[in-house]
Amino acid sequence: MTSNNTSYKVHAHQTTDAKRLTFNIEEGAMVTTESGIWQVYNGAWRKIYPQSGIGSGLGWTRYDDGLYTSENKLSLSSGVETTLTNNGANTIRSQEGIDYYNTATSKLIATTPNDVYITTVIFNYSASNASQAFMHLNLENTGTTPYDRLKTDILFPKGNNETHEFHGVFQYYVDQDFIDNGSSWKVTADGSTCKIWDIIYFIQKTQSYA
Repeated sequence: MTSNNTSYKVHAHQTTDAKRLTFNIEEGAMVTTESGIWQVYNGAWRKIYPQSGIGSGLGWTRYDDGLYTSENKLSLSSGVETTLTNNGANTIRSQEGIDYYNTATSKLIATTPNDVYITTVIFNYSASNASQAFMHLNLENTGTTPYDRLKTDILFPKGNNETHEFHGVFQYYVDQDFIDNGSSWKVTADGSTCKIWDIIYFIQKTQSYA
């Protein structure tokens, strides 16, 4: 009597999303991470489960800086580009396990090309000479993709050393260059010494390509 084994078990390698991105691309390779099950198809990692909702990484995270406050303002010298840091002293997430910003490197982060994000940047600001001051805010990537196209000029209403509020919303997609290098918000003052404090980043992942 011949007996056939009709039950097979396949175990995908267990790792993390960070380590998965360092693996060599091998067609058909499959791993499981904290975000789901991934497989290499047509030369790129594709998430095969779950396809949407929490497992896809869709959601939002709010990072409130605790370093630069009304008692300890970030001072910007005229003409000097400065990274707009945020230490995430108070961080609120739509669900556990998602992060779109690295507080240690001050860089926006992403995992999959063609995903879409919206970042809201909020802070208070002032200038010692408001009639001559303005600021530039732009997203800078250390790679080759010119993410600094995401930028705005910030004007100062009259009133030296008066507090003003900035609220900017920026939508962007990420490519492999963004994923490899990350991007940081940079701010440059012109015409006068400026100060910034109470920095908030509210980052939403609105579309998952995988």
